[in-house]
Amino acid sequence: MAWNEPGGNDQDPWSGKGKDQGPPDLDEVVKNLQKKMGGLFGGKGGGRSAGGSGGAGSGKLVIALIVIVALVLLGVKSFYIVQPAERAVVQRLGAFHSVTTPGPHFLIPFIDTKTIINVDQVNKFGHRAQMLTKDENIVDVTLTVQFRVQDAANFLFQDADPVKTIYSAVESALREVTGKSTLDEIITQNRSAVAAMVKQNTQALLNTYKTGLVVTNVNIQDANPPEEVKEAFDDATRAMADKERVQNQADAYANDIVPRARGAAARQVEDAKAYAFKVVSEAQGETKRFLALLDEYRKAPDVTRERLYLDTMQEVLADTGKVLLDVKEGGNTLTYLPLDKLMQPGAGTPAAAAQLPGYESLQAESESRKLKDARDRRQEVARDRERARRNR
Repeated sequence: MAWNEPGGNDQDPWSGKGKDQGPPDLDEVVKNLQKKMGGLFGGKGGGRSAGGSGGAGSGKLVIALIVIVALVLLGVKSFYIVQPAERAVVQRLGAFHSVTTPGPHFLIPFIDTKTIINVDQVNKFGHRAQMLTKDENIVDVTLTVQFRVQDAANFLFQDADPVKTIYSAVESALREVTGKSTLDEIITQNRSAVAAMVKQNTQALLNTYKTGLVVTNVNIQDANPPEEVKEAFDDATRAMADKERVQNQADAYANDIVPRARGAAARQVEDAKAYAFKVVSEAQGETKRFLALLDEYRKAPDVTRERLYLDTMQEVLADTGKVLLDVKEGGNTLTYLPLDKLMQPGAGTPAAAAQLPGYESLQAESESRKLKDARDRRQEVARDRERARRNR
């Protein structure tokens, strides 16, 4: 039901509990508001009447509400939240007080101020310069540097312009490292080490000036000689590549031939050791045989002497083409022997010998000689034993 409908409405905010059923007068509403505002700020809009007392009470309520709102706003502005990637530098009455970590924190109003610093954001800049190397060559170096804030307090208060300082530090470190390196080291051979040294020297300078910055990476993107000598330098680079290729081929050849040579040498050494072992063993065997023969000689010198003589003569005359016959006095000295057939291969076999002329007479003579030799040996042994018995 609307407020101005007939029938009475106790919800009409502009009338006194439904006494006036007509629409409110705008001029009267404005006058009532002016009276209330005048009573709030000490005006004389209602005198000492009951209506004036009601205006004073409403003014106190508004003041209380304003004070509460101000306190709430002040409390809200006194609390702040630091994000995980940030640090807050707090100043109390303008002087450095503390560095707060991520999370909610309280700030004293009108006394403390804060400055939020992002310590995880990585910044990057490029640098290019021409410098003189150790071997008196000019090199054009282009590099990129990445850095971030490590100490927020030092970043704000210790150095007037930390970013400008890191530019100058990179320039100084690069010139120092380049002056201590050769052109080949910077361009091809040792570029990563040069970048690491530039990073280390730059960080040392930043720590000296307390900039609060940390260098995260230094990358040499390009390093070339000046354009005037680039063609000659490219020729030198190709020559170095050819040198490295030939050296690799030589290393491959050496890796192939050296193991085989070492294997052959080891084989010869083992053969020499085997030969030495064989010679030594044979010598030791001959020594033992000689000592055993010496013992037998001491027991029967004549028999042993004759045996040694016969063995030696057999060994000496085995490869000769002459035939010696031991013919007794009065024997047949014209015995015919087919020496040409005896010298042929296979003539020494019993079957071949049986086919020779005069084989039977020669065989009989040989048998009689063997019997005589055996009898003489037995007699000699008997005489040796008798002499040995007498000597004892």
